[in-house]
Amino acid sequence: MIFMETTDKVLEAMKQAGEPVNAGKVAAMTGIDRKEVDKAMNKLKADGAIESPKRCFWQPKN
Repeated sequence: MIFMETTDKVLEAMKQAGEPVNAGKVAAMTGIDRKEVDKAMNKLKADGAIESPKRCFWQPKN
């Protein structure tokens, strides 16, 4: 379940950012490896937890 924790951390970082962010920004904010951030964001996209208001930038869905 380590992956789920990463997903939770990525989503929390996106909420704290308060603006749409890209994977690189999330990786910098959390210290999580960029590849792991990409995997977590793909899972969040598949689950419908995040949305993209502009290309390559993501934010939590309200």
